Amino acid sequence: MLSPPPYHFARGSFSLRDPEMSLGEKLRQINWGLVVLASLIAGIGFAMLYSAANGSVEPWASRQMVRFSVGLALMLGIALIDVRFLFRYAYLVYFGALGLLVAVELFGISGMGAQRWIDLRLIQLQPSELMKVGLVLALARYFHGLSTEELGRPLYLLMPIVLTVAPAALVLKQPDLGTAAILLMLGTAVFFCAGVRVWMFALVGFLGLTAIPIGWQFLHAYQKRRVLTFLNPESDPLGAGYHILQSKIALGSGGVFGKGFLQGTQSHLNFLPEKQTDFIFTMLAEEFGLVGGLGLLGLYTILLAYGIAIGLRARNQFARVLGVGLSCNLFLYVFINIAMVMGLMPVVGVPLPLISYGGTAMLTVMATLGLMMSVYIHRDVRIPRRGGLGPRQAAPPARVRRPLGPAGIARGAAGAPGKPGRGPWRAPRQRRAALLSKPSGRAHSSVGRAADS
Repeated sequence: MLSPPPYHFARGSFSLRDPEMSLGEKLRQINWGLVVLASLIAGIGFAMLYSAANGSVEPWASRQMVRFSVGLALMLGIALIDVRFLFRYAYLVYFGALGLLVAVELFGISGMGAQRWIDLRLIQLQPSELMKVGLVLALARYFHGLSTEELGRPLYLLMPIVLTVAPAALVLKQPDLGTAAILLMLGTAVFFCAGVRVWMFALVGFLGLTAIPIGWQFLHAYQKRRVLTFLNPESDPLGAGYHILQSKIALGSGGVFGKGFLQGTQSHLNFLPEKQTDFIFTMLAEEFGLVGGLGLLGLYTILLAYGIAIGLRARNQFARVLGVGLSCNLFLYVFINIAMVMGLMPVVGVPLPLISYGGTAMLTVMATLGLMMSVYIHRDVRIPRRGGLGPRQAAPPARVRRPLGPAGIARGAAGAPGKPGRGPWRAPRQRRAALLSKPSGRAHSSVGRAADS
């Protein structure tokens, strides 16, 4: 017969004491289906980069394969990290990424009219990609400590709003309107997952709509052109509207089954711009048609379903918000990129996960998948809402009741002086009913919050 698990009682917290998992146990818990799914999507990306180089692994496919191999090792390494470790150092990751955004302003390198990268010799690091993961970690850590009542008070939402707006403002200054918009939308999605009241979103949305005329004045000239071109791309077919018009031509020419691998005309005749990065989905749809595009979207749908299911199965609020928030991040990648190449959104520099060429984007997506897998492996770990990481502490010794003699039984039956009916003779069910009938004090509410987690 299995003995019941030990309980943990700490100041302001209550949780099951989770034993430490061994390395072998963690390796057995790895979701290899998620690894295979990521490898399938990356394999499609390698094929598209091979096609973009006119049937050569150089210069894109070979480098992307190396990055994926490094990212796969990074993914498995992060998956083995205890979720309580991620909880403890969530703010450190956030402020580290924020510091890198400040470093971009000081000594970053420029490219395509924007200053977004830090040259590390081996790789050009784009801190705005790392900030997406850091933002989800920080918000998940903050919302983990809030009760349902506190989520309904606007004062408690000021800090997460600052955590979201600060990096978005730094990214917008680079300038990178697309990534700044993703950070704001990602923060909004995490707010919703954490349980923030719907009326607050309606209020912020109304204020945002009224602020659009003011925000328009702060956009750069090329950003304004992108928005105007989105509304009417035929107004400048050889200038600002060239990218989206060529993308639509390539999408339509692919038909249902496509022109065949390496047979795309718009891409191989260099009509399609940035075919290895932002517009790689257009090249895929031209060569493999509607069927190929829907097949890739189906793989992404399964990947997102994996992430959401992993988050919902977690036993603590931090892991739940982290898993679902990271899934929202992947969804925004996919949605914005595909909507952009179809002309449903303005053209912004957002890569397609595991498909588009890029080092920082690839490693960031693999780290995201590693965090999701860490949530899956440690899904039964409990983290109290208040009072530290209690599961590592030892449970106190059980209270031993001494048998009462005749005098004690008589005192209990009579009740203590001034407190009739509160002697030790009371049955356990009566004692529990008395405790539940008392007004919930501070200690009682903390126990409830920790047990909820």
